[in-house]
Amino acid sequence: MGVTRLKRKARRNKQTAAKRQVSMQQLNRKPVIKKIDAEAIKASFGTAPVKEAEAPAPAVEETKVEAVVEETPVAEAEKVEEVVAEAEEAAEATEAAEESEEPAADEEETKEEA
Repeated sequence: MGVTRLKRKARRNKQTAAKRQVSMQQLNRKPVIKKIDAEAIKASFGTAPVKEAEAPAPAVEETKVEAVVEETPVAEAEKVEEVVAEAEEAAEATEAAEESEEPAADEEETKEEA
């Protein structure tokens, strides 16, 4: 009796073996190291190149300076006074609201008694 070969299966086995070999070769590759001037690279990190886009940046910093100027101790004292005044107004408003609600409560009691 003769031996029959499965051609498709043999082709698949050869393909998987070839893929495995190629992947191992790719993983083992190392980059080609050329002569590099390490001092020049270190020097480039020390100084950043000046870009044209950085020119408008001082205008933004000026606004930050103005914001800091507003937060001086005098400005903070004024803010505290404003908050205290608002709190006093709120307290007076609640007292006035309570006084106006008390007669209404008395009327409700009289209605329940009747």
